Amino acid sequence: MADLTGIAASNNSAETLARLKVFINEHVLPAEKVYEDQLKNAPTRWFIPPVMEELKAKARAAGLWNLFLPSESGLTQVEYAPMAEEMGRSFIGSEPFNCSAPDAPNMELLDKYGSRQQKEKWMQPLLEGKIRSCYSMTEPAVASSDATNMQCSIRREGQEYVINGRKWWTSGAGDPRCKFTIIMGKSGDDSMPRHQRHSMIIVPMDSPGVKILRPMLTYGSDDAPTGHMEIDYDNVRVPIENLILGEGRGFEVAQGRLGPARIHHCMRLIGMAERALELMCQRAFQRTAFNRKLAMMGVVQHQIAESRIDIDQSRLITMKAAHLIDMYGGKGARKEISLMKVAAMRAVVRVIDRAIQVHGGAGVSQDTPLANMYKTARPLMIADGPDEVHLTTIAKLEIRQQEERSKL
Repeated sequence: MADLTGIAASNNSAETLARLKVFINEHVLPAEKVYEDQLKNAPTRWFIPPVMEELKAKARAAGLWNLFLPSESGLTQVEYAPMAEEMGRSFIGSEPFNCSAPDAPNMELLDKYGSRQQKEKWMQPLLEGKIRSCYSMTEPAVASSDATNMQCSIRREGQEYVINGRKWWTSGAGDPRCKFTIIMGKSGDDSMPRHQRHSMIIVPMDSPGVKILRPMLTYGSDDAPTGHMEIDYDNVRVPIENLILGEGRGFEVAQGRLGPARIHHCMRLIGMAERALELMCQRAFQRTAFNRKLAMMGVVQHQIAESRIDIDQSRLITMKAAHLIDMYGGKGARKEISLMKVAAMRAVVRVIDRAIQVHGGAGVSQDTPLANMYKTARPLMIADGPDEVHLTTIAKLEIRQQEERSKL
């Protein structure tokens, strides 16, 4: 990795990053095959391989725990970003440190907006790694790229809220340890401002009326043992104290949740791209075609060079967004967050695709991690806001800034 990740980092965070790298190389990467074998031989696809709990215990004992959350770790977004990158090198790299999505952004949400009771009941077990959670936002019946379209209803009846609706792509809901979801739904009527009609609420997964219908397949994969589930909420009743922040404040909460989450997504994906580039280079040195090593062919050299450019550009863009969040919060970094999200995801997909091409048939097979990388990275050009929505945001903010400059 190019030495660009220590921007504005403290000595303490640099030391933590160094220990994290050692832990990943010595414990996490060697455990990947064990994890896959244990899952393959499990009685059900929705089974947590025991090696994961072993890794979690070791990481917690090493003080490498909840690194993503400033109130727990003391790390800024800039300091945590390179750690997320290191975790992203492995498909099991985040969970050992209790830094996995959707738990990490859910904990950030509860840390910022949750009541004392919500933190004690739901956030604390997450912080301890005893349970997991999920997040229900996207709906199959509407264009969820415009989140104001969401129709899942949250209606108050006395001292309870009643939830009705269908959600899909609820990541993590297949995990047997998942104990609650945070739902975003419509609590106001159409006479209200569009961004004040929705709320967020905590729903225990064992509530009557919560029905997991099916896992959504990503390029044919169920992503067990966590999955992305389609869920029906049929007259689900929860106490009023489960509402987060207040009625009509769902979009406010969502923006506070998504800013840091997108930083973490991008940095994890950049770590994945680094590993894909490593594999590409190894393959290029190992294989001979037409009496030459692939590494000596101009076309392969260009693919390697383009990949390094993509990775380093994406990292710097993401680090800038992280710095602005640290300085001004998510609202002050809005354009850079969107810019980062588009640029990084596109770049990572390009890098993985080049690595697949250099590997030939092996690249799309189960014999390398590249096919799984592509299956993970490509959907993120849609998730957390599709590229097209972020491009519109970037353009509007750029035009506004240019207009303001022209008035000076």
